[in-house]
Amino acid sequence: MAKARATVQYACTECGTTSGRWFGKCPGCAAFGTLVEEVVGQVVTAPRGGLPKPLLRLVDVSVEEAKRISTGIPELDRVLGGGLVPASLVLVGGEPGVGKSTLLLSALRSMGAERRVLLITGEESVAQVKLRADRLGGAENVEVLAETELDVVCATLEAERPAVCVIDSVQTLYASELGSVPGSVGQVREAAGRLLRVAKESGIATILVGHVTKDGSVAGPRVLEHLVDCVLQFEGDRYHAHRVLRATKNRFGSTNELGVFEMTGTGLVGVPDASALFGRTVEGEPGAAVACVLEGTRPMLLEIQSLVSQSELAMPRRVATGIDPKRLAMIVAVLARHAGIALGQADVFVNVAGGVRIDEPGADLAVALAIASAARRAPVRAASAAFGEIGLTGRLRPATQADRRLEECAKLGLRFVVAPAGTPARGTLDVTQAETLRQAIRAGLDGDRSEGDERA
Repeated sequence: MAKARATVQYACTECGTTSGRWFGKCPGCAAFGTLVEEVVGQVVTAPRGGLPKPLLRLVDVSVEEAKRISTGIPELDRVLGGGLVPASLVLVGGEPGVGKSTLLLSALRSMGAERRVLLITGEESVAQVKLRADRLGGAENVEVLAETELDVVCATLEAERPAVCVIDSVQTLYASELGSVPGSVGQVREAAGRLLRVAKESGIATILVGHVTKDGSVAGPRVLEHLVDCVLQFEGDRYHAHRVLRATKNRFGSTNELGVFEMTGTGLVGVPDASALFGRTVEGEPGAAVACVLEGTRPMLLEIQSLVSQSELAMPRRVATGIDPKRLAMIVAVLARHAGIALGQADVFVNVAGGVRIDEPGADLAVALAIASAARRAPVRAASAAFGEIGLTGRLRPATQADRRLEECAKLGLRFVVAPAGTPARGTLDVTQAETLRQAIRAGLDGDRSEGDERA
């Protein structure tokens, strides 16, 4: 006969490691102050053997069963790798108010025209969901259920078997047999595991909305991100109109794709031409350069802004928004050593316009041009862009898929491009090839207006 007993354990909110006692430092991931107490209800039963299942060969598996489902939002399909895969589990995270629920309700509205879709809400009532649907333009075919008990949610999914289900959010679900509160490590782990089983066995494409911590990462144990098939992260400030959706994990596609959205009165609208939006600069303005970056298969023009000012601190600041601060420190050091731009006593601020974050090294040259332009008070050449990776020796390394970058520059009407040596010419574009950073700065700046500075 089964007996239930409650135990107390401590679980890490970062990696999910459990321990019978509290530690200031997690023994699993070495993070400090992340172990929290939780009460676990454990059911003890006699062991029993399982029945074997027949095996399948991959050649006998039908590919039609894994045909992707289009969400009706091209930018979301791009990040997912072409659409939702049946029986997949997708986790969507982001700051509060960034637009997660709005985007997913819009996707359900589009998918509901051809298949059965279900929204399970644990944070809002059915009437509140109805108000949002009316603001977005109506979602007559979307079925909704307000429920937080995990047993009821799983039983409903197994009985109804919708094609797509959105659960908003996974932190509100709770299993009654566990003694911990909803949102705890044990509850989130249990909810994710059972929803994964239901999604795979019933063939339901399930999307989970997840909370984030104060540093922007997905809340809950790290096992949550390991269980799901795809992790999407919303980036951007809720006080700005534009949002960026990025995949940090995708078992069915690339993690380099990026989707750009704009918040309007009728919800989030995809921005198909992000270069025209983020690549605008004012001619003759020092400290601004255009970078041509590549996010997955998508080339994009972004404005890099820089400010260089005399520092009153013993250690000058290096502040980066949208790029890696360590990358910025490296670029500043190379500028001082190999381009003759003294920045040892200056504060350097760099910002990527539009709230977009750049991870690829192909934007190094544009960042360096923006800093050099601000330091010398000399604007970058009008109607120009730059791309290329900077090495520690001051030499430029070629960027991948240069043809696609040049094609994007020509499409937006740019006339000049500064790129590493070996970059092929493209149509009417005037491609200036440079082997070193010093040569690139000399070619990229529209004259030096500073007094007393050493010329590059």
